[in-house]
Amino acid sequence: MRSSWTRFEVWLSEHWPEGLAGLNPPATDEQIAGLQEAIGITLPDDYVACLKIHNGQNPDTGGLFEGSEFLSTDEILAQWTVWKDLLDGGDFAGIHSDPSSGIQSDWWNARWIPFTHNGGGDHLCLDLAPDASGSAGQVITMWHDSGERELVAPHFGSWFTSYTKRVFSGDLVYSDEYGGLIDREDA
Repeated sequence: MRSSWTRFEVWLSEHWPEGLAGLNPPATDEQIAGLQEAIGITLPDDYVACLKIHNGQNPDTGGLFEGSEFLSTDEILAQWTVWKDLLDGGDFAGIHSDPSSGIQSDWWNARWIPFTHNGGGDHLCLDLAPDASGSAGQVITMWHDSGERELVAPHFGSWFTSYTKRVFSGDLVYSDEYGGLIDREDA
């Protein structure tokens, strides 16, 4: 994780210095433990390693991950709590998603941990409650107004490696108009 972040930080320093400056310092053990206790879930080791490098980003910086904010431990809890309150309030009773193989058909699951947010209720999540053909810690999409749930990567480490490769290859670029990294075709 460290080597991928180091290379990504070099790229940011050359292509989007404000994005680099907007990364938060590492999460402390106390912050990570507090998040895990609040949500009642142990986070995957590869994701914890990421948080120990950068505890998300300043939300005013722009979208680090395809136009979406990289959530800090505090923001993960805030976003998770919104969804948990809706779930506990019965808002999703009888509603199912249309998931890719390996993902449960819940509209939202309390064991889906958001790590990005696009400002409109959409997330990439760590899925810690996959169905029988999935794997715990897989990365999935969670759209607030669409039932589609896609499997993006088998775990956070592979997702981050793939994401940074897309950055380094030029498939993702900084857009001043969008205020973050986006697909080159959308720039």
